Amino acid sequence: MKKIAELRQKSKLELQKLLQDNRERLRQLRFDLAAGKVKNVREIHQIKKDIARALTLLKQS
Repeated sequence: MKKIAELRQKSKLELQKLLQDNRERLRQLRFDLAAGKVKNVREIHQIKKDIARALTLLKQS
């Protein structure tokens, strides 16, 4: 999980890359969850929070 202060130091391009990576990871976790492969379900919640933080900072800039 990324802290908001860490994310504020990143450039807009880095935030967009992080957002893309997190969305892909979330997609993969959801697929694995349906297949019964996920051990840590809480990770889905953390990824969603990271996506929201990145989106918030992108909209502010």
